[in-house]
Amino acid sequence: MALIALAADKGSPGVTTTAVALSAVWPRRVLLAEVDPAGGDLVYRSSAAHGGPLDPNTGLLSIAATARRGLVAEQLWDHAQPMSGGLEVLVGLGSSEQSAGLVGLWPTLGYAFAGLAQSARGAADLIADCGRISVDSPSVEMLPHASLVLLVSRTEPENLARIRDRAAALSAKLHGGQRGAAHLATPLIGVLLIADSGNGGRLFGQVNDMLAAAQVGARVMGVIGQDGVGADQLNGRKRGRLEKSLLIRSARKVVGDLHQQFGASWAQPATPGDHMRHGGHAEGYGARGQEAPR
Repeated sequence: MALIALAADKGSPGVTTTAVALSAVWPRRVLLAEVDPAGGDLVYRSSAAHGGPLDPNTGLLSIAATARRGLVAEQLWDHAQPMSGGLEVLVGLGSSEQSAGLVGLWPTLGYAFAGLAQSARGAADLIADCGRISVDSPSVEMLPHASLVLLVSRTEPENLARIRDRAAALSAKLHGGQRGAAHLATPLIGVLLIADSGNGGRLFGQVNDMLAAAQVGARVMGVIGQDGVGADQLNGRKRGRLEKSLLIRSARKVVGDLHQQFGASWAQPATPGDHMRHGGHAEGYGARGQEAPR
């Protein structure tokens, strides 16, 4: 089992949508955590399993209130909520001001997130939505506990240049300046591209070549289809067969490739199930008071 962190350099490349999509098709039990110090989005986008709103006070905020007395992985489930569709989530902070309550606790969170693999109450992978990140972001302190850090980027030249530089800076921070050899270090740093379906394959190779030439210790791990309709369906703003959307189909491809490459090192027995195939996290998402049709 593993801690997988998703982050972006700047702007709004779709980190939260990507994190939810990957979690929805993850083949083992998974807990999604919003850990953006600037605040989370899911409490505004999504409904709880009971049909009402998610509780903004149960999640990272409630963990901050208890973690100073110590935090073990099993306690994370006390702060998780099921979203419509069944995906379990740790709701993020309500605002950046609340992040003051987590000062000094980020390494503790990272240790607990990674330790969820051995939770007596149900081992699980944890996908962390870190939002925008820099080497000075407080959430970087939890990344040494991650197995994989995925930087999400759109494909305009300025976005790719920034993500290259961000990968280099994170590699230096996390790997101690092992330039050119950081791909052997932990956590691995990868890039997820948000791209039109017709350009994904070409861009995959081009961006990989760019990263290799720059010796930043990162490589492209996959392409998520740029799919506004699918994103709206995932967030309950539109109806439709979400499982057939480009967003979900591309997310399933990315997840399959990740598990083919790294699953053996991550794998230990856990509650099984691609959540769409086995009853449907992604099928059941909806905005407050609204459920996406099956």
